[in-house]
Amino acid sequence: MEDLNLESESNPANSSNPPFKQIFLLLSVFIIAFCSLIYELLIGSASSYFLGDSVTQFSITIGFFMTGMGIGSYLSRFIKDRLLLSYINIEIMLGLVGGISIPILYLLFAITPDHNFTYGMILFTLIIGVLIGLEIPLLTRILSKNYNLRYNLSNVLAIDYLGALIATLLFPFILLPFWGTFKTSLIMGLINIAVGYTTYFLFRRDEVFKKNIIIFYTLLFSTILIVALYFSSYLIQFWNDTIYGQRVLFSKKSKYQEIVLTTKKGVTNLYLNGGLQFSTLDEYRYHESLGLMPLLILMENYKLKMKRGEGKNLSPKVLILGGGDGNIIREILKIKEVQKITLVDIDEEVVNLAKNYPLMRKINKDAFWDKRVHLVIDDAFHFLSSNNEDKYDLIIADFPDPNNQNLAKLYSLQFYRFIKFKLEPWGIFATHASNLFHAYKTFLCINKTIQASGFKYVYPYHIQIPSFGEWGFILGSPLFELDIEKMKDAITLYMQEMAIESKFLTADLFEDAFIFPKDRLTRSSSEIKDIKDIKISTLENPNVLFYYQDAVSMMN
Repeated sequence: MEDLNLESESNPANSSNPPFKQIFLLLSVFIIAFCSLIYELLIGSASSYFLGDSVTQFSITIGFFMTGMGIGSYLSRFIKDRLLLSYINIEIMLGLVGGISIPILYLLFAITPDHNFTYGMILFTLIIGVLIGLEIPLLTRILSKNYNLRYNLSNVLAIDYLGALIATLLFPFILLPFWGTFKTSLIMGLINIAVGYTTYFLFRRDEVFKKNIIIFYTLLFSTILIVALYFSSYLIQFWNDTIYGQRVLFSKKSKYQEIVLTTKKGVTNLYLNGGLQFSTLDEYRYHESLGLMPLLILMENYKLKMKRGEGKNLSPKVLILGGGDGNIIREILKIKEVQKITLVDIDEEVVNLAKNYPLMRKINKDAFWDKRVHLVIDDAFHFLSSNNEDKYDLIIADFPDPNNQNLAKLYSLQFYRFIKFKLEPWGIFATHASNLFHAYKTFLCINKTIQASGFKYVYPYHIQIPSFGEWGFILGSPLFELDIEKMKDAITLYMQEMAIESKFLTADLFEDAFIFPKDRLTRSSSEIKDIKDIKISTLENPNVLFYYQDAVSMMN
């Protein structure tokens, strides 16, 4: 039998390995690169889900991951012999640490303050980075016995980059949608352990290994991950129950976010990435204020135009951006004259839940099944920038708060200009604008950005929503100037004549919504206190994100 004795790098007897062993070692480089990038993406994604601001979370993850790899590469110089044994031990250890990283981070988020999750995320990122940083130099040195330096480095680097490429393609399209972060981390861990043990098995006759020890911890670590994988559904259910304190009816991780529907004492809540989107306790206040109120104003505006002989019909076309739960559609459908409703939402899973889940259908009153509703699964920014044909009488933006870069673009100057371009001159745009008290600068930033985008008339308003606090909204129009006193009486009469039902909105509340306390706004948006110090938000400078992050930091 050929003596491969890989313990020493300088042993001249180590001229070559059998071809299938060489191929396996090169394949190991591919798997290491694949799994390492998956771990990086998993930790970055989990941090974005739990803490928001994906740019910050991925930046931290990448930074500490690369730092860990640098440390590991440096430490590898101190491993002078028994390279293969060191590699096997590191690979199996990586499988355990990488595999349990996401389950442990889930647990940290459930039972400790947010900053402890951040510390845990950084620690796991560093450890995984160090282990991977150790592996690649070791494999390069092991393979140097079969290839000269030039070919060896080119092989290792080419295969390493290929593994990273495949990981980036599979993660968003296959791994995350089908397995989610929790299961994917456990599966990647098992793959690493399998590679480590297979390496031992192939080379067990070529080196002196402590067989029983390797088999013992391989079985131990594999058992931990397999048991966690087998009970993953129960563990996730436990995590959900701990986080939400309510019975979880539905839980699914889509391509974009984690969707959770809960119930407790007759109250149903929808959460996206852990953030409350609506509660049946008071969701009608929000949706009547963002959906029904602007539409009533629009209808009265068009009625006045018809009386003046300007000929605008009373069959408006409505565009809803976001709002995949269907509750805004429910409010719009109360006005029978509406000709068409187009809803654009990026997450098909949210829409499918709202469209097909019995409890959600009851809440939104089967909104998606009305023949006037046209559904588009697309990013709102992409939809507006690429669809230049249709014009709309009413456009409603119903997005989550701007807590990350992707959402911040939906509050940008460029986005509001797209909306203005798609709006009829006498039409109305309405958007929610975050918490008026805790996120006041966020509110002002949105208001000022809409003004800067070319809307001649901008009207901030607010209501009280127990689940969210004092909540702000903004109306904008290119040409329509709102007379609140006259509109109040007209809306009252219209709601009576058309028998329009509302659980919250009344004529008095309509008027009060545009009146602000002394420490916040005056009725005129041009008189907003401290407005000169507020920066508008653009794609290049997403100031709305920074204002929102400051607000969250203050609340925490």
